[in-house]
Amino acid sequence: MNLKIQLVNTNKEYEDILNIRKKVFVEEQNVPIDIEIEHEEQSSHVICFLDELPVATGRWRETANGIKLERFAVLKEYRSFGIGREIVNFILSEISSNKTIYLHAQEAVVDFYEKLGFKTSGNQFEEAGIVHSKMVFMN
Repeated sequence: MNLKIQLVNTNKEYEDILNIRKKVFVEEQNVPIDIEIEHEEQSSHVICFLDELPVATGRWRETANGIKLERFAVLKEYRSFGIGREIVNFILSEISSNKTIYLHAQEAVVDFYEKLGFKTSGNQFEEAGIVHSKMVFMN
């Protein structure tokens, strides 16, 4: 298994990550496309290749509240390979900031982010019809 994670550098790679996000968020989770595709220009995007096949993505951007990690998506057939953890760790290694690092985790993956050093903050809320918790990185 040859795993490669990098910043998105080409239009083709950007198309690949949009396709991954559409499959995961729009098709699997029924998130409206206009909610899914937003803040693209302000974000730094990451793509993950498994044996040269694009299988996962994530991104981060600066907000008024700090650095927000978001749009983590791994194609269904590759979810048990530890790819999500590798993408989060890659992004954390790319961020050099004294600002708060946070994300909005779907309730189903709060435990996953806790194992990576994030702690829940505040009450649960709904985004795109899915229950989320704000989580802050405690490095």
